Amino acid sequence: MAHDHKVLDALDTAKTQLYHFTAVVVAGMGFFTDAYDLFSISLVTKLLGRIYYFDPSSKAPGSLPPNVSAAVNGVAFCGTLAGQLFFGWLGDKMGRKKVYGMTLMLMVICCLASGLSFGSEPKGVMGTLCFFRFWLGFGIGGDYPLSATIMSEYANKRTRGAFIAAVFAMQGFGNLTGGIIAIIISASFKASFDAPAYKDDPAESTVPQADYAWRIVLMFGAIPALLTYYWRMKMPETARYTALVAKNAKKATSDMARVLNVELAEEQHKAEELERREEYGLFSRQFAKRHGLHLLGTTVCWFMLDVAYYSQNLFQKDIYAAVNWLPKADTMNALEEMFKISRAQTLVALCGTIPGYWFTVFFIDIIGRFAIQLGGFFFMTAFMLGLAIPYQHWTTPGHHVGFIVMYAFTFFFANFGPNSTTFIVPAEIFPARLRSTCHGISSAAGKAGAIVGSFGFLYAAQSPDPTKTDAGYPPGIGVRNSLFMLAGCNVVGFVFTFLVPESRGKSLEELSGERDEVASLDKQQTVRGDQSSE
Repeated sequence: MAHDHKVLDALDTAKTQLYHFTAVVVAGMGFFTDAYDLFSISLVTKLLGRIYYFDPSSKAPGSLPPNVSAAVNGVAFCGTLAGQLFFGWLGDKMGRKKVYGMTLMLMVICCLASGLSFGSEPKGVMGTLCFFRFWLGFGIGGDYPLSATIMSEYANKRTRGAFIAAVFAMQGFGNLTGGIIAIIISASFKASFDAPAYKDDPAESTVPQADYAWRIVLMFGAIPALLTYYWRMKMPETARYTALVAKNAKKATSDMARVLNVELAEEQHKAEELERREEYGLFSRQFAKRHGLHLLGTTVCWFMLDVAYYSQNLFQKDIYAAVNWLPKADTMNALEEMFKISRAQTLVALCGTIPGYWFTVFFIDIIGRFAIQLGGFFFMTAFMLGLAIPYQHWTTPGHHVGFIVMYAFTFFFANFGPNSTTFIVPAEIFPARLRSTCHGISSAAGKAGAIVGSFGFLYAAQSPDPTKTDAGYPPGIGVRNSLFMLAGCNVVGFVFTFLVPESRGKSLEELSGERDEVASLDKQQTVRGDQSSE
């Protein structure tokens, strides 16, 4: 290929160096904050119920009514979905770097504001909490397409998968930190302000200071984001955006020479070669022909995965209680309950989620995206059926260790599987000028799945027996049948994986067809040249 970009080739073959690792940390911090924010809310919802929905006449501690619980848990997802589409599109319009600082600032401000709810009436507190969590989600949504695209465009082709996976794996540390912070805060509050169990003294079991505990946990998420803001502003725009979308090869070359040790000759005329391409848009026949099935594959797989993944994630605490891992709510005071929930979540993050992410990092460039995604969907289906078929057996006392092990394996294969690959592949297979948009569309489909998973499952998992449902919920189909439905989602994901091409070891331009476009145009030019010279 005579007309290829020297810069992009240099990036593809650059040795892995310090800058790549800096980019992982800077891009990954968004995901760290993201995971921290989305999961820390599930650690404090029971506490919010006890503080704001206390009913002196009830034998059970206060709990959030279904609609409030759904709103508090899910409003950030709705924001994320909107943010992924909006910032994904903006990242292709304005450039990755410009948009990158905006999303981070939004996250910091909303993180702090979500701890400063107005008034002390339940309506006011929940209303403002939901408002700021929506906009927090909006910022987080922008982080998905941008972090993936930036990392994919900086990386070399040999270790690109591992670097994008490492950015995503920061989520595991975000969950872990969320758990640890909640443990420290609930433990120190509990030690300072002792209280009786709910059943001994309902009113006194929730100390007034508990209202600070959840606020501190939520606001802490702003700190890691603030720390990386400076570094984000110093990152240059990615060379692929500058060269292929902004059409400025000279700047791309000087930007990359500044941060990466690669030998680059300035190649202005090469940019002119690339300018002759026909540019097709997202809604063109050309795009549908080249990438239509790819986009269908990435969106459906991500949607199905998130239905299964998030329905489990958000209901961990219910699962623990169901298998008797947490004591009965009325035997604990408010802060003790928060401590026990956080401890259980942190153990699962440590054993079930973090190893899976890092397995992906180490193996993705060896066995490839396709194998990891197929295998992940396969084993997730297997383990969910393993949980569902003998469900009676798992819930009888004495067997819950087995249940937790199976449950942890489901998570392991989600993270060493489609949870990581659905994030990586859309950042690799689409053309540069549509890359962040297509990633945004794919990840928004995922978040739609998360919304179905978390809300649908909230209602579906209720017991079919009306006397056994949680306060305020209609009877559902029960946990066992819900697990069968989730296994079905994984099977659909398995099938749609076949639409997505393997991207291991190929350069981004080769994958997106941007090389072929240049090549075919050159051919036309030469043919025309021959004809005119006759």
